[in-house]
Amino acid sequence: MYNYALFDLDGTLTDPSLGITNSIMHALAKMGCTIPPREELYCFIGPPLVPAFQEFIGMTPEEAEQAVAFYREYFSVDGLFENTPYSGIEDVLRKLKECGVTLAVATSKPEQFAVRILEHFGLAPYFTVVCGATMDSSRSKKGDVIAYTLGQLGITDKASVLMIGDRHHDIEGAKENGLSSAGVLWGFGDESELKKAGADAIAHNMDELVKIVTE
Repeated sequence: MYNYALFDLDGTLTDPSLGITNSIMHALAKMGCTIPPREELYCFIGPPLVPAFQEFIGMTPEEAEQAVAFYREYFSVDGLFENTPYSGIEDVLRKLKECGVTLAVATSKPEQFAVRILEHFGLAPYFTVVCGATMDSSRSKKGDVIAYTLGQLGITDKASVLMIGDRHHDIEGAKENGLSSAGVLWGFGDESELKKAGADAIAHNMDELVKIVTE
């Protein structure tokens, strides 16, 4: 049994696809870029945005910073709540809390947005801390966010901690910090991606996730 469970947000606790892709479309339009079909923008769900705009759109670092500013114009007002908690995820959080597991969020989304989303959907009370990226991107990589989360919780026994997420960034960030990790398959990464990244366990459904954490 793990004493601590760190959860990714996008693709793990909630499905943010509508709000994120709408925000990307808004940014691309403001930048004068061609807007791809929505499904082609799902790659933006998970990784930090500045490098994502560079990798997926071919922007310079300066252009990517401007695109993120345009993205936040839409996201901070409308995109934030174009989002849906996954069916059954609150039951998972409740069961883990009942088993004595301390829960935290470690997300590459800016921390202030993550807090607002979790409060909006009534999930915030389950978490001891909610940790995310900074608005200036000085803390944005998943490994850095996880390290910050461990510090906020005062964790010294890393063997007692499990990182849970749906993309390779979550698994790789856990490895950087010497943590075990579990990939979930209801988000935006597939089993091949998660196994290739080195996930210690794969949860095909929510019941499996509870067992991975508690047994």
